[in-house]
Amino acid sequence: MAAVVSACPAVIFFTRVLTARQPIVDLRAFTDRNFAVGSMFSFVLGIGLYGLTYLYPIYLAQIRGFNALMIGQTLFISGATMFLTAPLVGRLMTKIDARWMLAFGFAVVALSNWQMTYLTKDWEFWQLFLPQLLRGFGTMFAIVPITNISLGTLAPERLKNASGLFNLTRNLGGAVGLAGLNTVLDKRIDLHLARLHDSITWARRPVLEVLAGFAARMPGSNAPDMALKQLFLFVRQQGRVMAFADVFLLLFLLFGGWVPRVPAAAAAEGRRNGGSALNPDKFRFQPAMAGRA
Repeated sequence: MAAVVSACPAVIFFTRVLTARQPIVDLRAFTDRNFAVGSMFSFVLGIGLYGLTYLYPIYLAQIRGFNALMIGQTLFISGATMFLTAPLVGRLMTKIDARWMLAFGFAVVALSNWQMTYLTKDWEFWQLFLPQLLRGFGTMFAIVPITNISLGTLAPERLKNASGLFNLTRNLGGAVGLAGLNTVLDKRIDLHLARLHDSITWARRPVLEVLAGFAARMPGSNAPDMALKQLFLFVRQQGRVMAFADVFLLLFLLFGGWVPRVPAAAAAEGRRNGGSALNPDKFRFQPAMAGRA
């Protein structure tokens, strides 16, 4: 019912913006090849940017049992890396084709997710250090070139509307990514738990040995029941870890699969089709403007 209610106004909205002389949202910006390709990359980047910000804390809270402070200390690496990498990216933008920087950024983020496919229940700060370092480094190398590629060939009078659409695609990617990754995570947890439960039977000697080991460490007459419960919790934890690894593998394939598509964008240099390349100095903070404000 909610989908039907949403679809009807959507039809009216797109009909209006495509036929009005001065639409409130001008979708004609997508007719520019660079803007269309850049927006798709921005959508994918939003999936990784917001999705990974969601996955890491969930893993640390559910598997490692970290509190909010410990999670923040562990995830600090990505933010610090992005902060320190920003000046480097700004300098390289004037010397290297933005498309090569974008491809490099996506490849590094893909590598970061590939390393996370080896995830275990014991990973904490130092095991997550390099993947987070690569994630922050690659993300910053992708954010700035995407903006330059998407908006660099548009006419100046179209930049205001196009920049809003560009930001929308990244936020939309984050929203879709969060919903999609969480759904995949839940489905893979159910799948791995079902497979693990099928493999844990009374006929398997390793299972009996693990139960005996758990029972030996637990006092009281109800040690066998407590050992069985402990085994159940252990299996559930392993199923969750395997599901997290699957989600990171999916993100690796997503980012790695988009690297070969970078050449589809044209170089955002000079004027193309009536557009002009973005000047980074134009967007720098001006103290005089701040004083007038």
